[in-house]
Amino acid sequence: MSFDHSPHLCQPDACKSCGACCGLYNYADSSKESLVRRLQNRTARFLCADKSPEGLQQFSRMIRAAEDETKRYEVIYCCEYIGFLDDAERQVGCLLHPRQNEGQDHRGVSFYGQELCDGHFCPSYYYISQGEKQALLHSLDDWYLYGLVITDIDLVKAYFKWISDAIYETPSPDLFQNAEIRDLARRFFNLKLTWPFRSPDIHRFGKYYFDGSQYMITFIDYEGLGCERSRFDKIFLSLSSTFQHKNEVLQAEELIQSHIDAFVAAYPAAKRILVDTDEGISLS
Repeated sequence: MSFDHSPHLCQPDACKSCGACCGLYNYADSSKESLVRRLQNRTARFLCADKSPEGLQQFSRMIRAAEDETKRYEVIYCCEYIGFLDDAERQVGCLLHPRQNEGQDHRGVSFYGQELCDGHFCPSYYYISQGEKQALLHSLDDWYLYGLVITDIDLVKAYFKWISDAIYETPSPDLFQNAEIRDLARRFFNLKLTWPFRSPDIHRFGKYYFDGSQYMITFIDYEGLGCERSRFDKIFLSLSSTFQHKNEVLQAEELIQSHIDAFVAAYPAAKRILVDTDEGISLS
């Protein structure tokens, strides 16, 4: 099977990028504010660092001494060489990459090394469809949210399944260039940040629970809550949900359904605009 035409998910455009493979979201405090401070400090220090192997190793020691390295999951390495790649701080990525160093590849000093970093493709590259990838790239323009979403295969697949089932067809990826549709998709995926039923446990990350040395799949005890397994169970797990009683499950279902209903309501007009545009009709 060939994936040669798949979008480059790590650095898709100048508006966003993903640093999840580098362990960026594995810090105990992986809030955006905390990561921004961490990345700003690293980037500033890297610009002044000696780029020899010895100098870059000294940079590593300096960063590790200065930062809080408490992790969610000890086995996942958090690379100290990830920083901001642009002055606007819209792209995160490898400070050692040759594109950042006038063609010089310094990745050999990193924990994973040049060969592994250069050849790695995350599961999302294979399991998220081409159309879903393009829709996400049209919808998301913030590196922090983009990285959380593009690596959450269950959330992405569930969202596109629910909206496709509701409109009785698969929406064109181009539809997500429409301002209203793009905003609706962005609001849904922003639940990764605003979900009111999110577990406060720092060892929860989506459907996973980390105990330091191993991870487990988390389940929601619907029977204990006095209700059946929710139709939105995969979405709830991706959002690190925890419920105290049945009414919270019902409230959560209403919230997810409202996002689906909003997409359905906006779809006909957005599709009509897309079709008219494809046919060359002026929309001015």
